[in-house]
Amino acid sequence: MTDPMIVSGTSSDIESLRGQLIAGSLQVQQQTIPQLANLGNNGFDVLMEFLMERRDTPATWVDGKAYQVLYNSDSPQIKEFLQTHFPQGIVPLKSDCGIDYSSLQHLLATQDFQAADRMTLQKLCEIAGAEAVKRKWLYFTEVENFPVADLQTINKLWLVHSEGKFGYSVQREIWLSLGKNWDNLWVKIGWKKGNNWTRYPQEFTWDLSAPKGHLPLSNQLRGVRVIASIFAHPAWG
Repeated sequence: MTDPMIVSGTSSDIESLRGQLIAGSLQVQQQTIPQLANLGNNGFDVLMEFLMERRDTPATWVDGKAYQVLYNSDSPQIKEFLQTHFPQGIVPLKSDCGIDYSSLQHLLATQDFQAADRMTLQKLCEIAGAEAVKRKWLYFTEVENFPVADLQTINKLWLVHSEGKFGYSVQREIWLSLGKNWDNLWVKIGWKKGNNWTRYPQEFTWDLSAPKGHLPLSNQLRGVRVIASIFAHPAWG
C-alpha cells in the first residue's frame, strides 16, 4: 500500500525527504530516492538540486541512483537539465587512448546490464587495439598495458550505476577477502554452482538481484588469466 503522506507531497514532506537524502545513511538515501521520484516534479527538483550540489565531488552510487531516476524520466525539462549540466553523465569519461565511453554510460544508466556487459568487452578490445577488436577477445598480456584512466572509467561506471554491487574493484575485493582463491570466487559471485559453470547468457542474472560482483563478466569464459591481469593492474593502486 502506498504511503498517503508520500503521495501528497506537501512542502513539509518534501523538506523531510530532502533532509534524509542529504544527511541520511546510505540505506536511508537508497530508500528516499524512489520516494522522491514518486512525488513527480517536486521530487525531481530535489534530486536535481542534490546532483548540482555534489557535482564537484566524485560520484558515488547514491549519485548514480539519483541520476538514473532523472535520466529515465520523460520530462523535457529534466532532459534539458541533464544535457546542460551533465551532458556525459556523472562519471568523467576519461580515456588516455581516445575511446568514447558514452555508449557504455547510457546502457548502465538505463540498467541494461546484459548489453552493458557486451559493450564493456567491446571497449576493452578497443583499448587493446585493432587486432583485439577483430578477434573480439583479449590476451592477458594486452590487459597489462591498459591505461589506468580507461580501466578506472569503466570500473567507475559499473560501480556508480549498480548501487556499488558491480565492477572489477568489487570483484577484486571479494577475491582478496577469499585469500585469492579463484574457485571460491567463482561460486561467491555466481559464475559457478558446484562443479558447473554458469551458462552464458541465460543463467546469468542481468539485474541488481544478482550476487555482489556478478558483473561485468571479464571475459571469464577464456579462463583465469585475463581477470587475473585485470586484478593485478595498477588501476587499483
